[in-house]
Amino acid sequence: MSIRDWPESERPRERLLDKGAGVLSDAELLAIFLRTGTARYSAIELARLLIERFQGLSGLLSASPEAVMQEHGMGVAKYAHLMAALELGRRHVESELRQGVALSDPQIVIRYIGQQLKSETREVFAVLFLDSQLKLLAFEKLFFGSVTSCAVHIREIISRALAHRAVQIIIAHNHPDAPAQPSPADLALTRQLAQACDLFDIELIDHVIVGSTGSVSCAVAGYMPQVSKAG
Repeated sequence: MSIRDWPESERPRERLLDKGAGVLSDAELLAIFLRTGTARYSAIELARLLIERFQGLSGLLSASPEAVMQEHGMGVAKYAHLMAALELGRRHVESELRQGVALSDPQIVIRYIGQQLKSETREVFAVLFLDSQLKLLAFEKLFFGSVTSCAVHIREIISRALAHRAVQIIIAHNHPDAPAQPSPADLALTRQLAQACDLFDIELIDHVIVGSTGSVSCAVAGYMPQVSKAG
């Protein structure tokens, strides 16, 4: 049965307008972006099949264009709608970060970093450069590695922070094929970088790790080192 034949109170778009987007399931939200189904499936049925095929909404949105568009009912137009929605979400969160209003909520920062790194198939080390008001000055992916490792150069991080005139930074990296639990090497790097930052009156306020099944904030989890102020 086509969604147009459903009772109006049960249609995803009407429910969104009446009760808000939060009441909709992943499949219902996805169906709104797909807009139409096929002769075989309604938009919601197609959405459910895609979510099942890619093992979740995250898997679908991070899959390659070729993998998505070869699925039944998908094409260039539908894929473009999904990517536009994903990018709009990224830009919305980045706009909040640049205004400084989002950094009071670590989960928004984690979500933004997750959006930036989740689709990476190799380890990537990135930095958010912040001013004294916690406003985002820049986000840069600085170092790239393999699936399991990435060489990080503290001198380059400090150099980029000074170039942006940042007084606070958040570092982040991903574990493409592993959980978001920080390794001993991750914690050692965090300590070394915090000490180096302190010499330049820069504060390292968090280290976010994006894993295969979620993300973790070292600040929230209590892993951030206590650094004695220089001087």
